Amino acid sequence: MDYDKLLSRAFSALPENTSSGERFETPTAALMIQGNKTVVVNFSDICSTLRRTPEEISKYLFKELAAPGEMQAGRLVLVGKFSDRVVNERVASYTAQAVVCKECGKPDTHIESVERNLKVLVCEACGAKSPVRL
Repeated sequence: MDYDKLLSRAFSALPENTSSGERFETPTAALMIQGNKTVVVNFSDICSTLRRTPEEISKYLFKELAAPGEMQAGRLVLVGKFSDRVVNERVASYTAQAVVCKECGKPDTHIESVERNLKVLVCEACGAKSPVRL
């Protein structure tokens, strides 16, 4: 084959560059305590920043905080009183486990289900795949 054809075929197989080149920061949760409940006011912003569904992140937080809860109009309501530090540590641990690529460190990833209980973190920047346990 011709070199130019091979080169164009290789470039067409590369994933799109989804990064804007900005430095990624883990979002911080804005909390409000109402009685015995903790409300994550900016939960929809956290989900959009991490590019994950609210169901995935809320399921992780419910499990990690050992607290029931529900989603209400872009907010997450947790039953129990939690400090900013505790919730933000859990959001940071979710980001490290299920958002940031283990190979290149970029947040341009998505999760694919390979088998029944096996999920894989696929990086859109470098193409690396790594198992995720959520």
